[in-house]
Amino acid sequence: MNSIEIGRPRTDDYKELTEFFSTVIKDTFAKEGLSSLHDDLKNEIVTKSTYLHSDYDSNGADRYFLIAKKGEKIVGTIEYGHSSDLIYRTTDGALKDVYEIGTVFVHPRYQSRGIGSLLLNIMVLTLMNRGIEEFCIDSGYANAQRVWTRKFGSPDYWLKDYWGKGYDQMIWRRNVRDVPIKFRSNLNGDIS
Repeated sequence: MNSIEIGRPRTDDYKELTEFFSTVIKDTFAKEGLSSLHDDLKNEIVTKSTYLHSDYDSNGADRYFLIAKKGEKIVGTIEYGHSSDLIYRTTDGALKDVYEIGTVFVHPRYQSRGIGSLLLNIMVLTLMNRGIEEFCIDSGYANAQRVWTRKFGSPDYWLKDYWGKGYDQMIWRRNVRDVPIKFRSNLNGDIS
C-alpha cells in the first residue's frame, strides 16, 4: 500500500498539475450545478495555473504550493499567498495584509480520505514556522463552505447571493494557533 507524500512541486510536475486543476475544477463545477458556466470554469483553471507559475517564478516567495502524491500520482494541492483581489474588495481591504490559503484541491477519487485535512495541517504548520500568525480562506462553493464551517466555525464575512441567487461567498480569518492540528489515519488504501 502506498502512503501519501507531501512536498513541493517540481518543474516536471507542471503538466500533471494543470491537468489536475482542470479535473478537480470541472468536477467541482458539476457537483455545484455550475457546469454551464464555461467562462467561469476556464477562468478558475487559468487563475490556478497563474498561481502555480507565480510559485515557480518566485521559488515559493509569492505563492507557495504543496502537493500530495500517492505513488507518482498527484492527488491533492494547497497553496498560500497574498490575499486575492476578491477578498480585498469584499472586505474593504481589512484582509489586505493577511495571507490566504487556497487551491485546496483533492482529486475526486481521493476525496473524503483525510488528504485535504493533512494538507491543511501541514500548511498551518508551515505558516507557523515562517512566523505568519494568521490567514484567511474563502469559498463560493457550497460543499467547500460546509467543510470550512466544520473546521473553522462561522465565516467572518458572509456575502449572500454574491455569485447569484443562492450562491454565497464566505471568508474566514483565523489565527494559526487557533487551528487544532489533527491527523487522520485513513490516508492509505487503493482507489479503483
